[in-house]
Order: sequence, then structure tokens, then C-alpha cells
Amino acid sequence: MALTKKPVTGMKDILPQEMQIRDYVIAQIKETYKSFGFTPIETPVVENLPNLTSKQGGDNEKLIFKVMKRGEKFNLEKAACEDDLADSGLRYDLTVPLVRYYSNHANELPKPFKALQIGPVFRADRPQKGRFRQFYQCDIDILGEAGNLAEIELILATTTLLGKLGFEGFTVHINDRKILKAMAAYSGFPEESYDQVFIILDKMDKIGLDGVASELAENGFEQAAIDKYLSLFQELEQQEDGISYLGEKLAGVMEEGTAENLKQIVDSVVSTTSTRFNLMFDPTLVRGMSYYTGTIFEIEIAGLGCSAGGGGRYDEMVGKFTNMKTPACGFSIGFERIITILLDQGFQVPGASQKKAFLIEKNMPADRMCEIMKEAQEIRAQGTPVLVSVMNKNKKFQKEQLTAEGYTEFKEFYVNPMRG
Repeated sequence: MALTKKPVTGMKDILPQEMQIRDYVIAQIKETYKSFGFTPIETPVVENLPNLTSKQGGDNEKLIFKVMKRGEKFNLEKAACEDDLADSGLRYDLTVPLVRYYSNHANELPKPFKALQIGPVFRADRPQKGRFRQFYQCDIDILGEAGNLAEIELILATTTLLGKLGFEGFTVHINDRKILKAMAAYSGFPEESYDQVFIILDKMDKIGLDGVASELAENGFEQAAIDKYLSLFQELEQQEDGISYLGEKLAGVMEEGTAENLKQIVDSVVSTTSTRFNLMFDPTLVRGMSYYTGTIFEIEIAGLGCSAGGGGRYDEMVGKFTNMKTPACGFSIGFERIITILLDQGFQVPGASQKKAFLIEKNMPADRMCEIMKEAQEIRAQGTPVLVSVMNKNKKFQKEQLTAEGYTEFKEFYVNPMRG
């Protein structure tokens, strides 16, 4: 089989210019989130298959890269189905691995535990522009905090980070799954159909109110329930404080304190943040993951055409590992989308240290080479990066390439010092 120089379909090579930006963004992420008390952790990219197929990852469970059993465990003749041949898989997100990690080490970790995790995830998705089968995610999560301090801290930390990266005027949409369920119950939809209703509602920004009404009708829902449901959204358009309005309107079907809790989150963030962004209550926000139990949020950056991050509360997930209810809430930024935006904007890493390049003519005498290397070491010891490289024939092109990589000063060394 012939060798190929291209990466596997859906994967990509990262060139130096992009790598510089990625390193800078990761450094900003770590610095910002650590200032909020989040602790970096790391989990393996390979997880036990039952964990990944536990019906907690939504449609992502259909996109798992499965890892075949090894040695004696791999028995093709006795395999009745694909899962008999695989016992593990590449993680499709960072939440399931985090929950397993916390469940395994809870006695060794502080409570509440504020986790920061950055790493590659893998999905056997159909590759397209901006969508890859291997990509980085960046999550912050708070486990063991039942109160809304978790949501407040997560939103403040995430928006502070985006502000430091130069983003402003973006919107954080916020809702609560309990409000979604209360609106559906008030309208008369059967409880077992809530997920189907929410899937259709999630299309509101694309098909509008009339499109949602038509699709609900096509799926066999009663017209009276549809009309009552959509009237709630029409009424909300006339309200300045939609959260409080629904708190009163849905009293009796909404869990007590839900509206007040969400209102407190919004008010606390708005009065505390130093970043310029909009925090908007969005009753149509659903979030696809089935594990969300309460507050949910999503980041919208104008012109992007898709979300740039999201998250929410998932209070029941840890208990599936430990049989002990443990509150949990997390926020993930769209790391790859952020990088794409910065690249499209021609972003330059601010305050990058001066980088020098020593270009050495071939056949340099050993004693002179030692002097050059010693000079480079002295400059490096002062904190300035120094590249030592043999001079190419096309020196002009070589310098252009190095300049693109951030080198700003060049020093040339020749066998005959008079040429320098």
C-alpha cells in the first residue's frame, strides 16, 4: 500500500502560525480559569465503552470511534455483533470522562471541586468546513455545588476569558430545563413527548414560530396544546422581564424557586462582570445533551452562524457512577471555533517576546561554531528565544519564512568573518 502525505480524513495538520495562536489561547485559558480557582486535570482519551454508550451523550454516542479488543479477548468467530469485538472507545467529549474521574477520586478531591480540562476529543462525524473528527475542547466544571454560585462563577469565568481574547458584544443565552418542562406541561403536552417537543422547539431560530407550529402538528400533537404553547412565546415578546413573567404564569406547574433562581443568576452576573456582553433569557434554548437537568447556557458570537460554547447543570450524571446524588454544572467554550475566528481576523499574539535567528554558513570551523552556540545560550538565558540554523542558498526566502513565524532579528555568521 502506497504511503500518503495527507492526514486521515477529518483530521488536520496544524501549521506554526496557527500553533502560536493556539498556545497563546491555551495559556490565557489556564491563567484566567486558575484565577477563578479551577484546577487543571487530565483524563485518558480512551474510555470504557459502556461509559460512552450510557445514553448520556445524545447523538454523539452514534459517532464513537470504537477500539477493538486485543489478544485472546478478540474472537471474531464468537462475535454476534460489533460490540462483541470492542471494549473501549475514543472519548467524544470531556464531560463523561470528568464524571468518571470524579467518581473514582471523590475522596481525594476538595468539595466542591472546580475542574479545568483541555484536550482532544474524537467523533466519527462527516467532515466539513470547520468540523473535524479530532478537535480540542475546553471545559470548566464545578462538582458538589448545589447552589447557583456554580452558574454565576462559570459564566463570569467564561466571559472574562472571551473578553481577554478581544471579544465583546457577544451574547450568552440562558434558560432552565425546568422552565422548558413547565411550559410544555402548562400547554398540555404529554410528559413522555417532552423531548420530541424540545427537539422541534430548538429549530425556532431557523424555521420561526410558524415552522415550529407546523412541525408540531405534523408530529401528531393536539392543536389546542400547540396554540397554548406558542401563545406563551408570543406573550413573552411583550415582557421586559420574561423570567418573572413565567414564574407567575406557570406557578403550580413549575418547580418552586426555579424562576427566582434563574433571575438571581442573571442579576448577579450583570452586576458583577467587567466584560462587555449581553446576558439574555432565551426560552427557546434547549441544548441537545440529554443529561442537562437545570440551568443551560450558550454563547452566540455575531456573524459566526453557530454557537461558540455552551453548558449547563447535570445533577444526575455522577450518581449513575456512584449511586449518590452529586450536583454538577459545566461550561465549555468552542475552542476550535474561537481559533478559527482569530485566524480569520489575522490575530497577532500580543506581547510576543522578541525572537532572534542565527543563520550560519555551511562548513563553519568547530571553534567558531562553539563561540556562536555560546552566544546563543547567553541570549536564551536572558529569556529571548534564539534559533540556530544553517543558512540556505535562498537566504531571502528563508528569512521570509522565519519572519512569518515571528522572528524579528537576524544575525548572520560566515566562514570568512569579513563577509558579515
